[in-house]
Amino acid sequence: MLASKESDLQQVISALVSAEWLRDNLNIPNLKMIDASWFMPGSERNAKSEWMSQRIPGAVYFDFDAEIVDKSSSLPHMLPSPAQFEQAVSALGIDNEDIVVAYDSSGIFSAPRVWWMFKAMGHQSVAVLDGGFPAWISAGGEIDSELPRIPAKTQYVAELVFERVIDKDTLLAGISSASLNVIDVRPADRFAGSVPEPRAGVRSGHMPNAKNLPFGKLLVNGKFKDKSELERLITPVVSADMLNVSSCGSGVTACILSLASEITLGKPITVYDGSWSEWGSDSTLPIVSD
Repeated sequence: MLASKESDLQQVISALVSAEWLRDNLNIPNLKMIDASWFMPGSERNAKSEWMSQRIPGAVYFDFDAEIVDKSSSLPHMLPSPAQFEQAVSALGIDNEDIVVAYDSSGIFSAPRVWWMFKAMGHQSVAVLDGGFPAWISAGGEIDSELPRIPAKTQYVAELVFERVIDKDTLLAGISSASLNVIDVRPADRFAGSVPEPRAGVRSGHMPNAKNLPFGKLLVNGKFKDKSELERLITPVVSADMLNVSSCGSGVTACILSLASEITLGKPITVYDGSWSEWGSDSTLPIVSD
C-alpha cells in the first residue's frame, strides 16, 4: 500500500488504495479525486446525477462515455486522442504532477477504465479505490454534496503509451501469427457464444485461441480478492513470453484484469479498446463458438 509520508507518495504510489488510507490522506495537496462511475446501457441509474448529489470531497466527474471520448468513433467510449485528453483533464484542474485516485459507485467496475486511460496517456501516479464509494461510506469517510471547486485551469500534457492499447488490425495480425495471448473477461456464456450479445448486430462467440477469465471471478463484495487468490486465477491465463491482451464487451471491464495483473504480478496487460463491440460486429473477423 502507499507510504504515509507525503514526500514519498509520488514515487511509490500503488495502483490500488484502501478506503482507510484515503480517509487518512485525503488532504494531501496534490491528491485529486475522480468519480469514474458508469452504468451499462439500459440502467435506470445516472452516474453524473449521483455524483452531483453526493461524492467523496473534491471529486470531479470523469465522463469517459460521452465527453472524454473519441466522438468520431461509432464504438462506445473509445479512447480519445492525447490532445482531447489533455484538454479535458486540464479543464478538471488536474496536472501531470497530481496523484489521481479514481473510484466508482459499484465498488470495482468502471474506475479501472479511468486508471487505464491515465496510464495509457503516460500518467504515473494513478490509483483505484478498492471497494469504491461503498467502501468509502463503510470506512466512515466524509460525504460531500457541494459541487467541487476546480482550481485554475492547468496545462496537462498527455503522451500515448502504445504498449497499453491495441487496435483491431494489430490484434488480428497477432492472432493470425500466434504472437499474442488474448484473455476475454466476459461471462463464460457470452465467451462460449451460447447466449446472444446484449448489443444489437454483434455476433456471439470469441476470438480464435482466446482464453476466458470472467472479471467477476477477480472480485468479492465489490473489492479485489486477496493477492494470492488473484495470482492463482491470473497466472494460468497469462503468457510469460507473448503480449497479453485483455478484451471484454466494450473496453471497460477489460481494464479490471489489466489492473489486477499489475497489482498482483507487476505485469501490465494491454487493453483492446474496441473489444467485442468492434470485433463481434465486423463480419470479416474470425470468431469461434463452443
